[in-house]
Amino acid sequence: MVVQHLIEKCLLFHMNKEECMEALNKHANIKPVITSTVWKELEKENREFFEAYTRDRAERASETETKQRVQRMLEEAAARDPDGDDNND
Repeated sequence: MVVQHLIEKCLLFHMNKEECMEALNKHANIKPVITSTVWKELEKENREFFEAYTRDRAERASETETKQRVQRMLEEAAARDPDGDDNND
């Protein structure tokens, strides 16, 4: 029950199984094989939740990637024209 509770906490932080296994191993001294086993059982019992959770994580990753690309483009544009002057005098 403790492992399940900790996994649920990991889910609140949008962690995947590997991130959760690492976190519980590091911070709660729970062997990754135990976390993995409990995670798999939770997936079996809550298939629809985990399917939606996986889709949501993928969408968040895509949004983050897009935001990073836009930020890089803005930084590159600012570096080329630090005064914001587009030379259209």
